[in-house]
Amino acid sequence: MAKPKEQRVEVLIDVQNLYHSAKNLYHAKVNFKEILKEAIAGRKFIRAFAYVVRTKTGTEEPFFEALIKLGIETRVKDLQEFYDGQKKADWDVGIVVDAIRTSPGVDVVILASGDGDFIPLVEYLKNQGKRVEVMAFGKTTSLHLKEIADEFIDIDKETNKFLFK
Repeated sequence: MAKPKEQRVEVLIDVQNLYHSAKNLYHAKVNFKEILKEAIAGRKFIRAFAYVVRTKTGTEEPFFEALIKLGIETRVKDLQEFYDGQKKADWDVGIVVDAIRTSPGVDVVILASGDGDFIPLVEYLKNQGKRVEVMAFGKTTSLHLKEIADEFIDIDKETNKFLFK
């Protein structure tokens, strides 16, 4: 289905969510260039954010640079490691804040995440008159998130396009 070319779009990519789904389901890596291309779908690209986590080793820096070369702004958070060995790096609040802050300048928000924690965000954006499209792995996406989105783009249906195996 063709999408109106005049729509202004932004893409919010929950990198950890997509990364872990691709790894666990397919033992593969996500092709973020194709994710961005599919999300924009020929419309007016305003901006894209990728929410990423930096570890102490810094081995992910080339990946961050690759995202930037694609025109994706990176939001970087350092991985927190606690005394008991637990690790945490949650971007949910950052994604929500950016979505609310930037949505007045766009017509469509594409959320690349299957995390059901974003249901209130999707409801808020829709109440503000925004079209919200969710792009994620159908097998690991919250059913309610799929239902409330204006459109759900299932990465599982075109893994040859969206994954590097």
